[in-house]
Amino acid sequence: MPHEYAGHYAAKHPNGTVLDPRIAAALKTRIREGAISCAAAHAASSELGISPSDVGRAMDLMELKIVKCQLGLFGHTPEKKIVKPAQTVSPELKSAILKQVKDGRISCKTVWDTADGFGIPRMDAAAACEALALKVTPCQIGAF
Repeated sequence: MPHEYAGHYAAKHPNGTVLDPRIAAALKTRIREGAISCAAAHAASSELGISPSDVGRAMDLMELKIVKCQLGLFGHTPEKKIVKPAQTVSPELKSAILKQVKDGRISCKTVWDTADGFGIPRMDAAAACEALALKVTPCQIGAF
């Protein structure tokens, strides 16, 4: 959720966008200190059989902040961003990542899929992207 919407996340959506009560109920059980972690948002998505973006929209309408990005890109304290560029990136991983890049960007979902395909932690795939100076966007939940 871009900084200009901080505290006013619902403003990202057209007037009349309706909050699904089923999603709201699932999110309410996951709120911790006024926020929901990326992992908890994705768990709600899986549990309800809906897309992460649907959960993100509901979070916006409920004015809930998302924290603890599973790629380490935002929402961690005290540093906010905890992922650091990898010291080295294997040629195979580099090739797989670069095949997915468009205009210097790679999607969060693609980073997740690449990590899963290589059997590595998602944060390691994000670290490879950092080393390759790639911007990860869009977020599956809509945070960026």
